[in-house]
Amino acid sequence: MHSLLVLIALGMPMPQPAHDLLYTTPATVWDEAFPLGNGVLGALVWGDGAPLKISLDRTDLWDLRPVPEFSSENYKYATMRQWEKDGRTPELLKLYDDPYNRPAPTKIPAGRIELTIDGKPAFQQARLDLAHADALVQFAGGANLQVWIHATEPVGMIRYTGSAPIHPKLLAPAFGGGQSENKAPAIVAGSLNQLGYPPPKESAGPQWMAYEQEGWDGFQFAVYLAWRETKEGWLGAWTVASKNEGADWLAVAKTRVEGVFNADASFRQGHEAWWQQYYEKSSVAVPAPTIERQWFLDTYKFGAASRLNAPPITLQGPWTADDGKLPPWKGDYHHDLNTELSYWPCYSGNRLDEGRNYLDWLWNTRDNCKDWTQRFFGMPGMNVPMTADLKNRQIGGWRQYTHSSTTAAWLAHHFYLQWKYSADPQFLKERAYPYLRDCATFLEAVTAERGPDGLRTLPLSSSPEINDNRPEAWFPSITNYDLALIRWLMGAASEMATALNKTDEAARWKGVADTLPGFALGEDGRLLVARDIPLKESHRHFSHLMAIHPLGLIDVSQGDEARRTIDASLKDFDRLGTKAWCGYSFSWLASIAARAKDGEKAAQALDTFANAFVLRNSFHCNGDQSGKGYSSFTYRPFTLEGNFAFAAGLQEMLLQSHTGTIELFPAIPASWKDCAFTQLRAQGAFLVSAERKAGQVTQCTVTSEKGGLCRILSPKTGKPVERTLKAGETWNLMAPNGV
Repeated sequence: MHSLLVLIALGMPMPQPAHDLLYTTPATVWDEAFPLGNGVLGALVWGDGAPLKISLDRTDLWDLRPVPEFSSENYKYATMRQWEKDGRTPELLKLYDDPYNRPAPTKIPAGRIELTIDGKPAFQQARLDLAHADALVQFAGGANLQVWIHATEPVGMIRYTGSAPIHPKLLAPAFGGGQSENKAPAIVAGSLNQLGYPPPKESAGPQWMAYEQEGWDGFQFAVYLAWRETKEGWLGAWTVASKNEGADWLAVAKTRVEGVFNADASFRQGHEAWWQQYYEKSSVAVPAPTIERQWFLDTYKFGAASRLNAPPITLQGPWTADDGKLPPWKGDYHHDLNTELSYWPCYSGNRLDEGRNYLDWLWNTRDNCKDWTQRFFGMPGMNVPMTADLKNRQIGGWRQYTHSSTTAAWLAHHFYLQWKYSADPQFLKERAYPYLRDCATFLEAVTAERGPDGLRTLPLSSSPEINDNRPEAWFPSITNYDLALIRWLMGAASEMATALNKTDEAARWKGVADTLPGFALGEDGRLLVARDIPLKESHRHFSHLMAIHPLGLIDVSQGDEARRTIDASLKDFDRLGTKAWCGYSFSWLASIAARAKDGEKAAQALDTFANAFVLRNSFHCNGDQSGKGYSSFTYRPFTLEGNFAFAAGLQEMLLQSHTGTIELFPAIPASWKDCAFTQLRAQGAFLVSAERKAGQVTQCTVTSEKGGLCRILSPKTGKPVERTLKAGETWNLMAPNGV
């Protein structure tokens, strides 16, 4: 039996050594480092010990200087429409697109610790232990270094075991130099010294060293490293404190670190207990070692990157680049795919708390979004800028997407999913519906104009990122991307209003939906980009298929026409090929194929991702690293959304509930005879565990968290069965009277 199946049977779904990262040659570049984190602090462990490097990060370190163009007189939706109509492309680029190529606003790193052992013993191996969330580096002669970030406290720890002395060094990022107007694309934004900060203020004592760094507009942060000699060797601790924590951030940092040396064994025990509880929330076992290992690695990274009361996941999360350069694409918030895909696994993965920080941030930044909506669009309700800083403020870029009218609708989908998977009526009343209502109010206003067919239309409609930022990236009719988001939002808002007994509001949103056109389809039924405009070539972003996944407006459960559309759309992918795909495209394809019940295609997509589009530390690197020609993109800028969409894709293969009926193993390959999962979450707040042996389901339990009607396809008959469960009640479907 699969080793993890044994652990699942014992109720201990922890990662195993086979899931860990094990290096027998050292990482020599930052993006192949071992990642550690707790949502606030992040670290990357790399190097051969001469020195060993620990790259430091804190998720609220940002250069938040504003974009002056976005306060100018011409910064208006009406003006943008007119300039597009008049063909004033150079002026549009200057106002909307070009500001993004400046060095800031941007996420910024926190520096680096370097550790050198006397005699520079040879590197032997390094392991990232997922179960314990720490990195262990071993050297010749028995010396080793253990590095970890506490699961709940903003402190990192270093334990050196060895007889030779160890020498620490603390390095601040190279922020100094003159400010510049960088004109390179943001993906290659140049050196950090473009930010033009003053030199750091460094200080040190017998057993500590620190620096304070001033950034833009008086923002400051401090890094503090201290150490003690021990019987075994050496013990170090560090933290990063920012001005956001109070007036004397250096004192905060010192107190935090010095307190660690007086902590007892419960400090480490608390760290390990958090991670054990995290892994126990859900687990999977599949007969595809590469896919299973990647799921555990990505699940680990999600726990390290996302926590309640921490900033949400940016493009690189708590692992900002440590190469003297600005992070790829500024390390910002991209809301046309990246933030959304990053949080897909938290729902069926039963990690709702780790997903709430995203929703809390979206909720807490509503005033900035409403202000932008009023200033730019001049309309009621709320939209959200597609590229955003830590305060969710517009920072520019390709105008067709950064100023899209439907960005907020995709973000609203996560409020909806949190409600459906939690079955939390308070969240519905106080957060989910108010957020969707604001978004629906805006979309009702921006689609008030009617097309030749008398139906609502969107005057400027795009489909990320088709036609890049060329003028033709605005389509002559509403795109399936925009239409799917508007249709979904109005339906979801109506559903929520009905649940809250707001019948008038439910009718209002349904009425808007009833005046929208149908989807643009080809003769074979496939989804087009827009009316009479098919997807003409391979493309990385599946924006035109939003109606299939994640929105579920078109689903195989709806019958032959829906099946025809889904099959034809997937066949179109086969025709166009994958030459213009990124890694996240394969991750997303897994979920789309799973919704089509095509387990073979879903598994192949995940396998390709894990073998060709990740670096050796499992980071998604966008381009094809295999040399096998899966994509023409062969570059390696690291972003996280591909990793987390991968985890969600595997979960979609093992459990689905988006139709209101729970399905076990709905999209697995025929060869996956033995597989299992524990406590995947279904809509309605049901926790499901199931095991499959020799092609047959042998175990299945459903536990109701909130109580309610559970509808599931019987693992015995394949037909739907129902049972009303009380809160906390477990239904064993394989018991003699189970179904």
